Amino acid sequence: MSKNVATIILNRNLPIITDKLYNKLKKHNSSFSDFFIVEAGSDKSKLSKHYTWHATWKAAKKNGLRFARGMNYALSKLYLEGKFEKYDFFLLLTNDTVFKDYKVIKKLIKHFAKHPKLGIISPCSKSWGEYQILKKDKIKYFWFIHTNAIMIRKDFIKDVMNLSAPGFLNFFFDGRNFRGHGIESEIIAKAYINNWSAAITSDVIFDHDQQYLINNFEQIKTENYNKNLALYIEEGAKWMKKKYGFSSKWAMQMYVKNFYDNFFITNPDLNKYKI
Repeated sequence: MSKNVATIILNRNLPIITDKLYNKLKKHNSSFSDFFIVEAGSDKSKLSKHYTWHATWKAAKKNGLRFARGMNYALSKLYLEGKFEKYDFFLLLTNDTVFKDYKVIKKLIKHFAKHPKLGIISPCSKSWGEYQILKKDKIKYFWFIHTNAIMIRKDFIKDVMNLSAPGFLNFFFDGRNFRGHGIESEIIAKAYINNWSAAITSDVIFDHDQQYLINNFEQIKTENYNKNLALYIEEGAKWMKKKYGFSSKWAMQMYVKNFYDNFFITNPDLNKYKI
């Protein structure tokens, strides 16, 4: 069986946590996926045993890459190394992702096979309100999804990726939004604009363990949890205002929902997946 998934894990100075996630995923999904770890400016003494790429430029070492820049960096490296076309899907994970059952990739691929217009899928957390919606129906299309753990179809990436200068700032996500508040809305808008959908499934349950940041922020070389959250919102709000003219995250979400609603006008046969 060909491995048509590339699983990318983002690490910064937490090799034990990252290797634990890597080993569990590889043990249960090696038939379907190759695995890559991107080091977001990690110290040389704190690299994963299995790392693939190490961002070592000055700004990366000082501030890290965060999700958008880290995944752009990894995806662009695959592209520049001639490996991008090998894969049909890319599973993007932060290293604080914890799955209830690590046999996840086959389940996610099956949804892409059943949903030809599906561009993005996320597992669901039981702490999300979406979980209540998905207790009866295992998959629904949404206009908002967190980006801690998402699988993306290559054809969707190719529709929107920036090849003018592929790298950590602009390959798929907008890396100018450093901490990422709002990047998930922008990507979902791009999906529905291009006649792709974005879904959450309760077939795969996961959690985002924020205790890793709370307990290890000094090792990660970042601000504490509360300061991080404040900067995440503040910087993201400035990005949304500058790029889109929106004064709130709610305005950004309503922008996305407009394209979401139009998608179902164009694809009425998919209305059963609308929330």
